[in-house]
Amino acid sequence: MEGPGGLFLLLAVLCTGGAGETVSQEAVRPDKLLIITVATDITEGYQRFLRTARNFNYTVRTLGLGEQWKGGDVAHTVGGGQKVRWLKEELEKYHDQEDLVVMFVDSYDVIFAGSPIELLWKFHQFEHKVIFSAEGFCWPDWGLADRYPPVSNGKRFLNSGGFIGFAPQLYEIVQLWKYKDDDDDQLFYTKIYLEETLREKFDITLDHKSKIFQNLNGAIDEVVLKFERNKVRARNVAFDTFPVVIHGNGPTKLQLNYLGNYVPNTWTHEDGCGVCDDDLLDLSEVQEDDLPRVLLGVYIEQPTPFLPEFLERLVLLDYPRNRLSLYIHNSEVYHEKHIQAFWEKHKEDFSSLKIVGPEEALSQGEARDMGMDLCRQDETCDYYYRVEPMVVLTNPDTLYILIQENKKVIAPMVSRSGKLWSNFWGALSPEGYYARSEDYVDIVQGKRVASNTVSSPPYIGIFLHISNRYRVWPLDLHFRNTNRTRRHNDLWQIFENPVDWEREIHSENYQNTQIFEEDLSEQDQRLAGGYENVPTVDIHMTQIGFQEEWLKFLQEYIAPVTEKLFPGYYTKAKALLNFIVRYRPDEQPSLRPHHDSSTFTINIALNRKGIDYEGGGCRFLRYNCRVESPRKGWSFIHPGRLTHYHEGLPTTRGTRYIMVSFVDP
Repeated sequence: MEGPGGLFLLLAVLCTGGAGETVSQEAVRPDKLLIITVATDITEGYQRFLRTARNFNYTVRTLGLGEQWKGGDVAHTVGGGQKVRWLKEELEKYHDQEDLVVMFVDSYDVIFAGSPIELLWKFHQFEHKVIFSAEGFCWPDWGLADRYPPVSNGKRFLNSGGFIGFAPQLYEIVQLWKYKDDDDDQLFYTKIYLEETLREKFDITLDHKSKIFQNLNGAIDEVVLKFERNKVRARNVAFDTFPVVIHGNGPTKLQLNYLGNYVPNTWTHEDGCGVCDDDLLDLSEVQEDDLPRVLLGVYIEQPTPFLPEFLERLVLLDYPRNRLSLYIHNSEVYHEKHIQAFWEKHKEDFSSLKIVGPEEALSQGEARDMGMDLCRQDETCDYYYRVEPMVVLTNPDTLYILIQENKKVIAPMVSRSGKLWSNFWGALSPEGYYARSEDYVDIVQGKRVASNTVSSPPYIGIFLHISNRYRVWPLDLHFRNTNRTRRHNDLWQIFENPVDWEREIHSENYQNTQIFEEDLSEQDQRLAGGYENVPTVDIHMTQIGFQEEWLKFLQEYIAPVTEKLFPGYYTKAKALLNFIVRYRPDEQPSLRPHHDSSTFTINIALNRKGIDYEGGGCRFLRYNCRVESPRKGWSFIHPGRLTHYHEGLPTTRGTRYIMVSFVDP
């Protein structure tokens, strides 16, 4: 079994011997190793490759920087011959250095996971002059598959994205290249390997069990991350190996990038980790006027629950106002009143504020292009942050956090409260669609902290990073059950968006109320009750389509209170009669004495006494007890049926509204 490749382990093996002959310390000298790669552009993939090389102290020679790529579209079809031509020219310098080991690897989709000593030790353990990486696909000519030597256990086919050998042998191999730049490099090396005389002449073998090279294409299920106290390492569980070079070939870019940027929350550069990210930007000493300018782009493309609350959170972002601009595109007439109210209240709170409404009839694509253009065309705009109203920005430091990550494109990981749904794809299927990685749950729940995971193909040159370093961004909102005809649509969101419903509508004092903390005396429990045979001026929840939502409220919030108030009684919170009653001096000012037809009754004041109305209240005749000034929005609960005979006191001015529920059982 191979270990994860620490220096201590390798020195122990060198002293005691391993498979085959003992490798001398002279053979694993890092100065006898040269890494050669190809890159015409300094992409993020190339920078990541160099970062891992630096962390392990590899010597890297890059060919082709700044030159025109003529090797074809290798991401989608055959090509890559230009790499062989450049390598052929480069090896002229080293062809007579018999003890020099040269490794050629791609760079845009490759990372290092082990040290030069580990690499050299594993190379010498093969006891071959040249080793190519192996994979499970015979590319680019499947017709050559039958010509490959049989393999009892391991990957059978050659991959040219990584190979290692002594300089003289590699030099002789590339001297056979006589083809065009856009011819296929892998086909060239494959034909040499399949020619038995050449294979023996150059002493070529394949890394069938991924001891040195791990090609991820078609092998994702074989690779897991092995976690230790201060390091993480990719492990091939099929062959029980720890590859030194990870190659994200084919449709496996997301997994490679995750491996390349994974940083446990205990790691720092001082820990000497092999795949650490660059240091975060330090903004602590930056003066406010020197901070980057940020344009917030907000896109409202459908009726959205809790939109006013979302807009208010933008104002709460802790970032200098003179460095923050806001662009809002709203395609919903339903939300114009919300946008107008926000503009009137906060038009001076941003460096600039631009609002584009539904009258412009912009498509979603056009609206997003406009937001990007506003930043691109403004020389002072440093960052563009697009946010959808479905994301609840609960952390006022959001902008600081994302800017500190120091990435070209980055998003925070967001997930639904209590759910595993998130904006992060843990893995990709062979067809390039969503698949769940083995550690997806740990990542979404924050048990594993990834500094940056990446989800765009490296050949584009720009990675799309995502961070779960801070667990502060819930992605809560569902857009079902949003009705433009309702004046207060958010009241209907208790099923679809319970967290936001509770945050924005239900009293924050609910969990803090003394009823959950203190014992209640018998006197405290004398609340009230009645029997509903008295007609009222009312509207029932069934009439406005709010019955199910109200019953959900009773079950979630009222039932726990009644179990505290009435020990030994456990309610199912069923209620057929749920209605709003109106009292006016000239209409129905009061109710005669009566009993309610309930086990217990809920009475909620919906407006303010002394401002909206005078008078009113409830008198319990048996106890000669009055409840005359209930606070708006607070629930008054009393037993029903026989014990709490009561009457409604006259409303003497204005209009009084109360919400009533007869709960039984």
